[in-house]
Amino acid sequence: MNPESYQEYIRRHRRLFWDIREDAVENLSLSAVVETILKYGHTSDIRELIDLAGIDQVYKIFQKQISGKRVNYPKRTLHFFKLYFEKHAS
Repeated sequence: MNPESYQEYIRRHRRLFWDIREDAVENLSLSAVVETILKYGHTSDIRELIDLAGIDQVYKIFQKQISGKRVNYPKRTLHFFKLYFEKHAS
């Protein structure tokens, strides 16, 4: 993944990171970006993230995030993306 493209993606989707300080937004981990976009993003935001990072990478991050005791995804979002990645990711 191109770091400049990643930074530009975060800047374009700044509205979704409203709770992050301005000086910290561009240093967000891919894991934090995936969680925020899957939870709050529009379909086009999600599609763009998958194009940028790759579906397998997004899927791996999602799997790691939901494998622990604490899961931050709403039940409907969790269910939807489990089905989505089951069908579209390897």
